[in-house]
Amino acid sequence: MVAPGALRVVRCGGSTLCGARAVFSADSKYLLCASGDFVKVYSVNTEETLRLMSGHADLVTGIQLNPHNHMQLYSSSLDGTIKLWDFMDGILIKTFTVGSKLLALYTLATAEDSVFVVIPKKGERDTFQLVSVKLTKGAGQDLESKELSVVLGGVGASMKHIAFGREGAYVVSVKGVNLQVYFFKRKLLNRFSLSTLKTKGGDNRFSCVVCHPTEDCIATGHADGKIRLWRNFHHKKEYTYSTLHWHHDIVMDLAFSMEGTRLLSGGVESVLVQWHNESSCQKDFLPRLGSPIEYISMASDGALCCTLHTDNRITIINSNLRFSRSIQGLIKSRDVKTGLVVDPRTKALVLNGEPGHLQFYSLQSDQQLFSLDIVQRQYIHEAGLKQSDLVKVAFSARGTWLATVEESEEVTDPELQLKLWFYHEEAQSFQLNTRINTPHDNHITDMCFRDMDELGDDSLILVTTGRDCVFKVWVMVEDTDPEAQQSVSWTCDFVGSYHNYQATNCCFSEDGSLLAVSFEETVTVWDSLTWDLKCTFCHPPGNIRKICFGRLTCSKYLIGATDYGFLCCWNLLTCALEWSAHLNIVVLQPDPVSEHIAAVSWLSKESSLFVFKPNEPRPIYIQRNLCKEKILLAAFVPRDEPEMTSSEKYPWLRKSQLFFLTDTQELMTLSTKSLEERLTPSSKQLAVEESLPVTPFSVLLGKHRQQQAQEDTDLGKPVVHNKQEQASPAVKELLHTPAHVLPSASFLCTIFINSLLISKENKSVEEVADEVEMESEKAEDDSDEEDVTAMEQEDTSHMELLGEMTCKLSKSQEKELRKIRKMDYSWISAF
Repeated sequence: MVAPGALRVVRCGGSTLCGARAVFSADSKYLLCASGDFVKVYSVNTEETLRLMSGHADLVTGIQLNPHNHMQLYSSSLDGTIKLWDFMDGILIKTFTVGSKLLALYTLATAEDSVFVVIPKKGERDTFQLVSVKLTKGAGQDLESKELSVVLGGVGASMKHIAFGREGAYVVSVKGVNLQVYFFKRKLLNRFSLSTLKTKGGDNRFSCVVCHPTEDCIATGHADGKIRLWRNFHHKKEYTYSTLHWHHDIVMDLAFSMEGTRLLSGGVESVLVQWHNESSCQKDFLPRLGSPIEYISMASDGALCCTLHTDNRITIINSNLRFSRSIQGLIKSRDVKTGLVVDPRTKALVLNGEPGHLQFYSLQSDQQLFSLDIVQRQYIHEAGLKQSDLVKVAFSARGTWLATVEESEEVTDPELQLKLWFYHEEAQSFQLNTRINTPHDNHITDMCFRDMDELGDDSLILVTTGRDCVFKVWVMVEDTDPEAQQSVSWTCDFVGSYHNYQATNCCFSEDGSLLAVSFEETVTVWDSLTWDLKCTFCHPPGNIRKICFGRLTCSKYLIGATDYGFLCCWNLLTCALEWSAHLNIVVLQPDPVSEHIAAVSWLSKESSLFVFKPNEPRPIYIQRNLCKEKILLAAFVPRDEPEMTSSEKYPWLRKSQLFFLTDTQELMTLSTKSLEERLTPSSKQLAVEESLPVTPFSVLLGKHRQQQAQEDTDLGKPVVHNKQEQASPAVKELLHTPAHVLPSASFLCTIFINSLLISKENKSVEEVADEVEMESEKAEDDSDEEDVTAMEQEDTSHMELLGEMTCKLSKSQEKELRKIRKMDYSWISAF
């Protein structure tokens, strides 16, 4: 258990969305899918992540709706548990511990209190079996379900290798070139085999299987792109099958429509094929889906289907094979060469996406904001072909300029291009401003902008370093070409070198007055106005791997990490080494809004985090064994509002949040809150009003309320803030808690009534006098004249508060009012 307020590593995105087949809700309003060790609930209409259900300790391998309650969901995981969720409210109802790793999950309406899972066979490697799990009934939330019965042995590990027939009468399993059909009532097992010979490019290995919903028909996909439709498989020798063929490579998944008249297939061609009436002549296509199709899911009403792709994308498609929606997660590139860069405008993470593209990834919604085509060439999926790719990215301080470097995969003579992009406010996108061919004679190793005021063109500078042993300074100039579409362009202003060493890293100081460039083992410091060499630093042995300047009160320090395992801090005023530490630093990331610097070391297959200030050699935070994977990249993302909860114990997390990317491309962060707690309220609750359309009446009512509030303000009336408008915990609990788990009304009555009362901490002189008067009335009965005087004073105070003239009460009305004030209302709490 993690102590309250303790810092922990939280997976915040990047998990694959194609770990298991997605599921539509019964009304097709929500789409549920497995994402790492979470289960996500998406809105089909808005593509928003509405719910994130966490509880599994390992990858989720299967999700299925409860066939007896469509508001509930079963999920299985490699942690050996099956969990039952109320996905509308995100409540975990039950946890069933099976013990073995669960690789796939299936549910049947005919099997009460039982589910089917695929587990490894004990004592045998790479051997799996399909078993039935009896779900234990009990009062507690955590239950053990150890009652297992084996249904089939020798099955495949993927959920695509097993399918259940109509009404659950039989189950089909495929593995290699073998097909098994087990009939539950007859307890009969039929096995069928195809030829293992690969003739004329054919490959009979099974890749997936699906059963017809209303007929005894089995559809199987194969490695050579063929689809076979099996019939009469009740008999071992009299079975028949027909063949459909369009795919040129492996069939990744199949799905029948609810009525069974259409069959959907997908593969590596990124094309969804729809076969009509099991005929090869009648088929439709939905091409250019972007990446290979991993899974296909159908909604229960047949109106929608969705495809899960290998690039972490979900595509929602209408029944007429028209594109409807797309949910794009973090694209896992083969190699994140650009590093983790933060867009100053949107606070999005920017890194490699599709080949030749730059993806802008939102940390709040765990979705891609947009993708920018940098290379602007068609990528050809062919092994061994040398193509251009994006390798470096840098933003200016305000995000109005973007610099990108693309190069071919040639090692000896790469094709280089430096591009400068300007953000166009009207188009809301980056537009290419300048293209520079061959900016360096060899690979570009680093680049950075000078972070100063961008209002003046003279202050904006871009520096690039290369293996050609030079660094170059690029500045903006006015474009004198009358046919040019833009008024400014970029050109080279200065070329610097140091003893013919390769330039590896560069960075500017906080005020932009100094430029640090590393040349192999040496760090050089240059004046950014005159480009004079000011001083050099060296800490042999080993080349400089990373460098950065201190910020704010630590701006006089320069930090460097060598590939021989040293972290060094130099004082720019004394030009001497301040301190050094023996650490194998692979990531060195300064916080742009504070003095703190995060360093990640890699030693003995263990990633450790060190957070320090350059003026203090002792780290302020150390986290050993940060995660199982190796951390490759990190980035500080400034917060919109300072975090107050962790500011005392972890001051370095107050203004920024640290994110890091592992070698498996999992995006993680350090936080005192769980991922579910960090979600925005709009994403955390399935509020009814969010799904309601904006009607003309609601717009008119909103305008009327605004006008009324404005009139009250203009007339000088005080604005009375009701406590109901504030977020009362009692009211929230009453409105958002599901009805079936609410306590009795008598228990909630007192809490609800108290939440409606308006507390008055600062009492006026009239209110204090009024309380004294009430106490005197309880002690003894005063004369009517004194009461009338007291009431007149009270009326006077109210008139002064409201600023209006009110009618004076008669003596009989005043007496009746005093009786009402003395009446006891405590009987309300009994209901």
